[in-house]
Amino acid sequence: MKANSTTHQAVKAALDNWADSYTRRDIKRLLACVAPDPDVLMYGTGADEKRIGLAGIQTQVERDWAQTDAATFILHDPAISAAGLVAWASADATFKVEAGGQQMAFPARFTGVFEKREDQWLVVQAHFSLPAPDQEAGSSVPNA
Repeated sequence: MKANSTTHQAVKAALDNWADSYTRRDIKRLLACVAPDPDVLMYGTGADEKRIGLAGIQTQVERDWAQTDAATFILHDPAISAAGLVAWASADATFKVEAGGQQMAFPARFTGVFEKREDQWLVVQAHFSLPAPDQEAGSSVPNA
C-alpha cells in the first residue's frame, strides 16, 4: 500500500538523515536512525556483510569508513509504502567512494523496512546490493 503523503515525507526524511549521517561519518547519529533491537539486520554488498544488531551495524559502517577517504550513498526517488506502524522503501542508488586517491561510483539497489516508534521512523532491516556486472540485459542469470 502506497504510503500517504505524511508517512512518505517522514520515512523519506528518516532515509535522508541516515544517508547524511553516513556521509558525515557520524556514528552516533547513524545508529540513532536504527532500531535498538538485537535482531535488527543490515546486508551490505560484500559476501561477509550480514550485520545483526547495533554493534554489528557499527562494525560494518566503521569498516567502510576505515577503508575509504569519503563515502556516500544516494537514493534516487525511493518508493515508500506503509501499513500502520511499518513502512518499506526501495530505490535505485549510487554509492560514491573515494579511496586510495581514486573516486568511484557504483550503481546500487536499496530496500529497507522501517518501524514507527513514538514519533520516529527507525530502520529495522536494510539491504544494499550491486547489480551483477556480468549479467547481460534480458538474461536472468549471470554469464558463466
